[in-house]
Amino acid sequence: MKPNIIIRDAAIEDLPRIVDIYNSTIEGRMVTADLNPITVESRVDWFHDHHPSTRPLWVMTEEETIIGWLSFQDFYGRPAYKATAEISIYMDASCRKRGIGGAFLEEAIRRAPGLGIHTLLGFIFGHNEPSIRLFKRYGFESWAHLPNVAELDGVERDLEILGKRVAGKLDS
Repeated sequence: MKPNIIIRDAAIEDLPRIVDIYNSTIEGRMVTADLNPITVESRVDWFHDHHPSTRPLWVMTEEETIIGWLSFQDFYGRPAYKATAEISIYMDASCRKRGIGGAFLEEAIRRAPGLGIHTLLGFIFGHNEPSIRLFKRYGFESWAHLPNVAELDGVERDLEILGKRVAGKLDS
């Protein structure tokens, strides 16, 4: 990773930029199932659901400007799944295809076991080939294919669930 790029825990003051980056992906219909822009206010509770020691929300900065973010979120919301997390990565449009999304993913894989996470999941639209390639490049495998489960502008889209085991078996 370039020396002027830093990954850090997000602060509430970062939320407007996080929302801006997220909203910039909606129109392309490749990354998110949201169809309309969201507001900062609508994401305050979501922000507070993240905890640096278990389910962090990170921002990536370049020369102190936020260029992307990554979140760890609970999978399925039941206690038995506490060692599994869904990760999401969003990059500013000007920073895509520079290889730094991979650095973000690599950091998530490296730090996940220390967060008590043994399995990482990525939920990616089937037509989002760049993201699928990225996750597979870092060892994620196709674990599920859900055909036609989303509708974007009248077009049904598939959802791919990619997974990677990042820590050993839990003690019984």
